[in-house]
Amino acid sequence: MADDILWYIPNQTHPGHRGDDAGAGHNSLDTLTAHATALEEHGWDGALLGTSWGRPDTFTVATALAARTTTFEPLIAVRPGYWRPAHLASAAATLDHLSGGRVRINIVSGQDDLAAYGDTEGDQAHRYARTKEFLQVVRRLWTQESVTYAGEHFQVTDSTLDLHPVARPGRPHPRLYFGGASAAAERVAATEADVQLFWGEPLDGVAERIACLRALESSLGRDLPPLEFGLRITTFVRDTTEQAWADAEAKVAELAARADHEHPGVRRWGRSSAVGQQRLLELAGRGDVLDDILYTAPGRAGGGGAGTTWLVGTAREVAAALRRYEALGVTHFVLSDTPYLPEIERQGRDLVPLLRGPSTRGRQPASWAPSGKSVERDSSAQA
Repeated sequence: MADDILWYIPNQTHPGHRGDDAGAGHNSLDTLTAHATALEEHGWDGALLGTSWGRPDTFTVATALAARTTTFEPLIAVRPGYWRPAHLASAAATLDHLSGGRVRINIVSGQDDLAAYGDTEGDQAHRYARTKEFLQVVRRLWTQESVTYAGEHFQVTDSTLDLHPVARPGRPHPRLYFGGASAAAERVAATEADVQLFWGEPLDGVAERIACLRALESSLGRDLPPLEFGLRITTFVRDTTEQAWADAEAKVAELAARADHEHPGVRRWGRSSAVGQQRLLELAGRGDVLDDILYTAPGRAGGGGAGTTWLVGTAREVAAALRRYEALGVTHFVLSDTPYLPEIERQGRDLVPLLRGPSTRGRQPASWAPSGKSVERDSSAQA
């Protein structure tokens, strides 16, 4: 059974990267609160709130939503460099206390508009060395009475939090989520993170990465509980298989047309230097559909991040696909599709109960390929 089933709330001034239109007040507090309360009502644990320079401040939005909800757990994305570790540790501990232990933190080390907020450590080696220190300082401030830390990037002396996070069995402090597919990122995850998030790669890719991280845990001498794993992906759910694929193909065509109209000949994510994003974009070379229902075409049409690959099918088919990731060791899911609010309700009604209930492992989805598309079925897909 999945430990956590989260959604995504788009705290941004512009529409998302999957072609959804911005309606009036789409990023107002009332609108975002409607998303958070719908998540509560439909069985979700909470939602990821993304971050990048220029977007509404993620921690402010998370605080406002926590104040208007009772069980909603925000997964708050933060960047070292934008935050100092002691500042983040204090802010998160305060919100965790005020919300009754509902805070989760997602540390993001990918490149941003660093100069816009005065950050200068943009190369990969410095970014991940700094992230490692950031995680160490935050965790120590949450769990120790007084912290003195002298690192290359951060230093604190006799630092004490009067207010610590809420501690309960299995959760001594807010979980620290982390992403990144480079070798430098994996070394940080293996020693310092609580949960490693993967993008929507095929089963063989996720299995390979889990094996690598487990080996690093051992070789690097991790002194924390074993690393947990999560999947961040688009779930495209419809009542029938045929309708799901027809709608998915139509949406990809719309995305491609919009991308060509707004940026002729240029795909927004095509030149990303992030290792994880490049791994996703390269999947299309293996086929438009992998592992029976993992759709790779969105990446060619301008989709990025969690919108690069989609799991397409009925709720039962998508649940079965997610259960196969679960069999590899993935216990945290961060799902989404647009339009966000209707999909919170649809997938909360049809998909979430299947993930909460008895395992569907071993139940294979109907094989279905969009017209004229190739389907790759790896042996790992049948695990």
